[in-house]
Amino acid sequence: MRGRQSIGALMSLASALALAGCAGMPKPDPKQAWIDLRVGQDRSLHAVEVDEHAWRDQRYFEVAPGRHELTVRFQFPVAASNIGPDAAPLWRDCQMNLVFKDFGAGQRYQLEAGSTGFRPWARLYDEQRKLVGKGQPAGCQPA
Repeated sequence: MRGRQSIGALMSLASALALAGCAGMPKPDPKQAWIDLRVGQDRSLHAVEVDEHAWRDQRYFEVAPGRHELTVRFQFPVAASNIGPDAAPLWRDCQMNLVFKDFGAGQRYQLEAGSTGFRPWARLYDEQRKLVGKGQPAGCQPA
């Protein structure tokens, strides 16, 4: 009987953890600027730091109005055609920094990342899809 209770308790705990992992994005604070992260298929983009301080959620940034430096981690494959005739794709793991001096309260931004060959890029767009900032690579290594 005790074994069944333990299994039931484990199942309940597993269900609770699964539901917590499915929690949606928090509601944006209208007094802050919200930055969504967007990346293409087979790549990953994660929020890492704001103003050289660790950021708590890798899915987005939320910052006070004004100037901020955002650091993201971008992982992407370099196609074999950029390496050599018999090469396999090579995964890169890069950090990029983006400085923007005019984040506005209640505004939503989109930070997009991509690559050309071995070179990563990051671009920040405002709500009207106007390019307002570009990121700079801060170091890459094989993934």
